[in-house]
Amino acid sequence: MTALEPVARVRGPWIGRFAAAWLGVWLAQTTVIQLLLPAQVEAAGGRSGLLDTIARFGWVSAVAGAAALVAFPLVGALSDATASRFGRRRPWIALGTALFAAGLVLLGMQTTIGGIAAAWSIALVGFAAVSSALTALIADQVPVDQRGAVSGFVSAPQAVGTILGLVLVEAFALAAPGSYALVAAVLVLLVVPLVASLPDPQPLEASGPVWIAQIAGSLWIDPRTHPDFAWTLLGRLLVNLGNALGTSLLLYFLSAGLRDPDAESDLIPLVLVYLVLLVVATLAAGRASDATGRRRVFVAAAAVLQGIAGVLLAVAPAYGTALVAAGFLGAGYGVFLSVDQALATQVLPDPADRGKDLGIMNVALAVPQAFGPIVGAALMLVFGGFSALFIGAAVLSALGALAVARVRGVA
Repeated sequence: MTALEPVARVRGPWIGRFAAAWLGVWLAQTTVIQLLLPAQVEAAGGRSGLLDTIARFGWVSAVAGAAALVAFPLVGALSDATASRFGRRRPWIALGTALFAAGLVLLGMQTTIGGIAAAWSIALVGFAAVSSALTALIADQVPVDQRGAVSGFVSAPQAVGTILGLVLVEAFALAAPGSYALVAAVLVLLVVPLVASLPDPQPLEASGPVWIAQIAGSLWIDPRTHPDFAWTLLGRLLVNLGNALGTSLLLYFLSAGLRDPDAESDLIPLVLVYLVLLVVATLAAGRASDATGRRRVFVAAAAVLQGIAGVLLAVAPAYGTALVAAGFLGAGYGVFLSVDQALATQVLPDPADRGKDLGIMNVALAVPQAFGPIVGAALMLVFGGFSALFIGAAVLSALGALAVARVRGVA
């Protein structure tokens, strides 16, 4: 099949429904990672030490991350090859949302570590499916000079979704099954308007049946042939892993590192500061990047801001410091998300394989969040304490910026 770069700018209603769908997806994913899953793992593990609890949480996240690692590029490739009367991406958005919601409901019923890992794996495969198809829409339907701004509406809903999910869960104060069902219902409610109205044209040329074996064989992209793609992928992986180290264990940092008796309640102001700065930085950086045509300098700035946050938390671990660091971390990650998503769409090897290639890129967006806890547990075990965790976050962010600096085909 062939594919052309889009030239018609997308309008407000399209962007609104697109942003709402991402709001539902991020609300479901981040609420689970930040609050519901850590608490559930801690309860299932019984009375055990901090490192044991973090390691158990890391194991659950890593198992689910391995499932997502396969699902991201596979679903992206399948959506590239889909030629149905419902469109290319829309069926996968719908199927992914349904699987994600079902996995969350199932997750809420689990009381053992094995059951939690299995159910979270199902949910993350659904997350991978819906997010792969949604991301491909940017390359399919948004012109290059609008991608920074539109990418901001992928990132900003992550901020709003996280705080909204935490507030909803705290406000309703339901048991685990009810909290997970609530999150799943909001996910479906926010994705449905996009699925119902999305213009999703067929590929320009049908390619005939495509088999799983063919897709699997196409997943390898030679970094020597496509170095810009490889460097962008590596930079995304490192920066996202650095961010995951700084955010995924926050609840444990408050409860065990700072011995905060109200850790779950005090988590909300931290997340709010982080997310407000993330939203502002995302929207501002996306528009500035479109206006200047530059991407890499913004990624470097993002890494510096995230690095400052990590050093602050390592040097002066206190709740007040954490609030300041949350601002730096949110601003840095917001700049990175908006600009890096636009950069990713400009280094794809083949426009006809956008879904598959962006699926590979998305591995480096979501999988670090899954493996972050187990990497963090290893750092704490080897070097001792939360300081090692936050220094690791700063170092990884800097290495990610160095990787993106090697990109040559995009300014």
